[in-house]
Amino acid sequence: MSDASSGRLHYPFAGQEPSGGLAPTSKRRLDPGALGLPISSVRGVGRATDKRLRGLGLKTVGDLLWHLPFRHEAPSRMVQVADLLIGSEVTLRGTVVSCASRETARRRVKVLEALVADDTGSVLAVWYNQAYLEPAFRERPEVLLKGTLTRQWGAPVFMVKRHEILGESEDSRHILGLVPVYPSTADLSVRTIRTLLHEAAPLAVNLPDPLPAELLARRRYAGRAEAILASHFPDDMEEAVKARDRLAFEELLLLQLAVLRRRRAQDDQERARALAPPGGLSAAYLAGLSFAPTGAQTRVIGEIEHDIQRSVPMRRLLHGDVGSGKTMVAAYCLLRAVEQGGQGALMAPTEVLADQHYLGLSAELASHGVRVALLKGSQTTAERKAVRKALESGETDVVVGTHALIQQGVRFHDLRLAVVDEQHRFGVAQRDAILAGEDKESRPHTLHMSATPIPRTLSLTLYGDLDVSVLDEMPAGRRPIVTRLVAPESATRMWDFVREQIRSGRQAYVVCPLIEESESLQSASATQTYEELVAGELRGFRLRLLHGQLPPADKAAAMADYTAGRADVLVSTSVIEVGVDVPNATVMVILGARRFGLSQLHQLRGRVGRGAADSYCFLPIGDEDEAALDRLRVFAGTNDGFALAEADLQARGTGQLFGERQSGLGDLHVASLLRDRALLEDARVEAAAVLDRLETLVAPDGPGEVARSSRATAGGVCAAPAGVSLGILVEAAEERFGRNITWLERV
Repeated sequence: MSDASSGRLHYPFAGQEPSGGLAPTSKRRLDPGALGLPISSVRGVGRATDKRLRGLGLKTVGDLLWHLPFRHEAPSRMVQVADLLIGSEVTLRGTVVSCASRETARRRVKVLEALVADDTGSVLAVWYNQAYLEPAFRERPEVLLKGTLTRQWGAPVFMVKRHEILGESEDSRHILGLVPVYPSTADLSVRTIRTLLHEAAPLAVNLPDPLPAELLARRRYAGRAEAILASHFPDDMEEAVKARDRLAFEELLLLQLAVLRRRRAQDDQERARALAPPGGLSAAYLAGLSFAPTGAQTRVIGEIEHDIQRSVPMRRLLHGDVGSGKTMVAAYCLLRAVEQGGQGALMAPTEVLADQHYLGLSAELASHGVRVALLKGSQTTAERKAVRKALESGETDVVVGTHALIQQGVRFHDLRLAVVDEQHRFGVAQRDAILAGEDKESRPHTLHMSATPIPRTLSLTLYGDLDVSVLDEMPAGRRPIVTRLVAPESATRMWDFVREQIRSGRQAYVVCPLIEESESLQSASATQTYEELVAGELRGFRLRLLHGQLPPADKAAAMADYTAGRADVLVSTSVIEVGVDVPNATVMVILGARRFGLSQLHQLRGRVGRGAADSYCFLPIGDEDEAALDRLRVFAGTNDGFALAEADLQARGTGQLFGERQSGLGDLHVASLLRDRALLEDARVEAAAVLDRLETLVAPDGPGEVARSSRATAGGVCAAPAGVSLGILVEAAEERFGRNITWLERV
């Protein structure tokens, strides 16, 4: 039954006759199995349509009901023929008086023309490529037309955008009211999907609702079935928004339940040795710093202290902008392990970064009597063997290394704390491998660091197994880096400026996206650029070349020369993206900048501006398209890494959270990590409360006792109604996201 004045179809789940071949819900009991019926059981789905629907991933009635619209078209104004105005999109109701089809002379396009009249007059209505409508229109039906009045050949013509033939039911689902618009394909029209959803709507009553009644009432949410139907057929936009938010919250709650259960299961199965309160070594380190820690560093250290003084292994993610002081926090953590008589380890993804950390920590900690070692793949067998022996005997206090730290044969005497730098470059399995050993009762505390600012919405999902700390304050004296896009006609002035900086005693970077020339990408290569600069713009200056394919000894020598000031310019690939700290470097030129993401550009830019002098970043541009230029303008317009991370996420999409594709539509069907930040935060809090309550309810020793095993199950068995409803909710989370969370462990 429909209301032609509003376009709203009402489905109160019982007592209403459906429009199609499905049995009326008022004449049968609820049947959740009906959701699994093949989509071909919906009236109007033949073999061809069934195949096309499957191309959209719609195989069952349930799949169809969950195929939600991505927007609704606002209703247009209903007018009579006499009130039609050129250029206004309106809805017209009238009767077909006559019709005929013809073919255009040039492109041979079929055109259907019909004279449509009401009580006030008549107008010629036109359809393109819809001549198949002619037989139906010859019956002179009453129609609803949505379109715009235009002038063709000096006469008014009503160009039809959408139409509906009104029968006895006066169905107006495609025109009146808010009209849902669905994802579709070239051979499957939105109109067909809309029609099929009206047919399947009565079966929405069978949709199981995982959200407890108490939660629905507290948040003033409709049930799942009501929200699904309101998403498809809302009375107004407010109802559509509320329905969408309710379904998005449900999805995010299930996601957070799955993520938090994984974390709690880990906490239950593993133990760490709690560290005593800070001692003399860490206090001496802080007192000897040449600068006062920022408020953010002090806050983060407090968060870490709370973790490492417990017997549950710390799993904390520390991320912040370039130059926000993560290395100082890492050094403090390593010293906290050493002063307890234990060992600390720092794992980095590249040898360049590992070398930088080793040199920095050695210089900082040597005065405190801390023995620091380096372990990496390019060392000789004898060197690696000596380091491994010192680690196992306890002769080494802190080790810095690459993936070599997680290879067979590496054993620690007493590893208390591990730091994983640039943790997003490691898979979860690699990150956790630093935990070393089979003894789950003696895991080290771990601090995962990232110099790439991560939007909090992603932190709570991708890294939901980690607690998150943010360094959102820059050290005093850190100056913003002047960033400029350089047009081809200004390139000479740019190189003049670079030479001027070098002559004044400063150093520069020139970064290229490729090592060797690529005709397909037409992008500068480090090797060729190095040769061109040596013979051209930077002739007479001391240049060094650095890229990942150089022999380890050559890479180390180039980096050592540049760090020591024996080289004026480092021509490099993005291998210097993180970890390289040369305060005397004040200029960076990034060639082929369009090849980098915003966050990567920001990391590269962060290699300058690390001293007291003003610093500059130049991006030569050429034939970039407008989209690439807009992105580079965003980069040049801010030094805020978090703002750039959000912009990068917006441009790339959230990707598959638990799959191999790293950009695009992602795994979430309703929610968006870009627009639903508040809902995600709420879902995180709600998920924690649900698990806390469920653990108490299912405790085998009675109320108030937390059952550790319940954290690793779907909720156990509990006769209490609250326990049953919460258990159903957790089981729904496992069914929806559990396998994907398990996928994380295999990355």
